[in-house]
Amino acid sequence: MTRPAFDDIFMELAVNLARRSHCIKRHVGAVLTKDTRIISIGYNGPPSGTHNCDEEWPDAGCPRDSKGGCSLAIHAEQNAILYAVKNKTSVEDSTLYVTLSPCLACARIIYSMGISRVIYLNSYAEHKGLDSDEGVDFLVRFGVKAEKYSGQLANITHMI
Repeated sequence: MTRPAFDDIFMELAVNLARRSHCIKRHVGAVLTKDTRIISIGYNGPPSGTHNCDEEWPDAGCPRDSKGGCSLAIHAEQNAILYAVKNKTSVEDSTLYVTLSPCLACARIIYSMGISRVIYLNSYAEHKGLDSDEGVDFLVRFGVKAEKYSGQLANITHMI
């Protein structure tokens, strides 16, 4: 039996967590780790106790904000970071695995929280039709290791 790499294990978990999302537009999962241990998980969706978009607005999703984004959504990486901090867990020098590269706003939070490495599965720029991954560019510029996942996903239910 071949032992899987931690990067593969954590990215597979992020992909499967994405399946929990209530978002109509996109399902995204995140796993926050430190020293090969999971410290928090998250997926995109509305704040707990508000509306689940797929239930409240099953055809079009939640109302859009002034920039055209979801008015209720918290991004997967934000949810993972917020849960860790809420539970008094340090995220400094941790690694974030996420199924969609961070947007610029999430990149700013990741940098500010001292997360040292981000591994992403899919490109936010490709998803949004942008020229570059602004969030990844920001992270790299300010010394955070940001890299596209290049391992093997073998134990996931299905790709989203």
